[in-house]
Amino acid sequence: MTSTVTTKDGVSIFFKDWGPKDAQPIMFHHGWPLSSDDWDAQMAFFLKNGFRVVAHDRRGHGRSEQVGDGHDMDHYAADAAAVVEHLDLRNTVHIGHSTGGGEVARYVAQHGIPQGRVAKAVLVAAVPPIMAKTEAYPGGLPLEVFDSFRDGTAANRAQFFRDVAAGPFYGFNREGATVYPGVIDNWWRQGMMGSVQAHIDGIKAFSETDQTEDLKAMTVPTLVLAGDDDQVVPYHQGAELQAKLLPDATLKIYPGFPHGLLTTHADVLNPDILAFVRG
Repeated sequence: MTSTVTTKDGVSIFFKDWGPKDAQPIMFHHGWPLSSDDWDAQMAFFLKNGFRVVAHDRRGHGRSEQVGDGHDMDHYAADAAAVVEHLDLRNTVHIGHSTGGGEVARYVAQHGIPQGRVAKAVLVAAVPPIMAKTEAYPGGLPLEVFDSFRDGTAANRAQFFRDVAAGPFYGFNREGATVYPGVIDNWWRQGMMGSVQAHIDGIKAFSETDQTEDLKAMTVPTLVLAGDDDQVVPYHQGAELQAKLLPDATLKIYPGFPHGLLTTHADVLNPDILAFVRG
């Protein structure tokens, strides 16, 4: 089933809900600037393994409403909560990639755990605690990096998105990499479905939101996954810090895997996540 839910501030959010309604739910949270379609390999895998699988398009992304405001982590988490509450999901595993990992952290900490709805969480190449360099996190990336993302998105989004997908996102710029043109096309397709304003505003959300306290409040078991060749979210600044801040973390770093590892290496990630979910 695919459908929509209207949030408390009147925004229409698109979601997919597949599988037995009495099965344990797994909810997927996508990265910037994509849609729930980025989870195809995981949705199909976990559906086959007997789970109820749910994924939504973030506001301004994919098939959700291209609203002009609310492109920040608080609204992202509240929108996810609207889907969860609409479907009355309980004992749920929340899995987030990149920006979606930030969304999971804020949702779990501020909505899911207080409501008693969350069983476990999985962060994949996720942005918390913060990507940008700050006094508290001097190892972060300079703001100029994110300014270049804003400039590229605003000036020629179509070409910029093509360059990101064909280059660092999947590691296709590495010597000897196997390049999948269909994967590049699919990344571009998903990105171009969304709103340019949502994408520009979202850069600040994923780079400058300090989620230290969210991570500390995630008391459920949490699997942290990342590749050591991630050219988008460096694992030293992301996964390793997450594992230190989370109360109950399991960390796994994959040698040579890129930022888009949930697509390029689904054959490895999916069984690892399944083992964690069932463990």
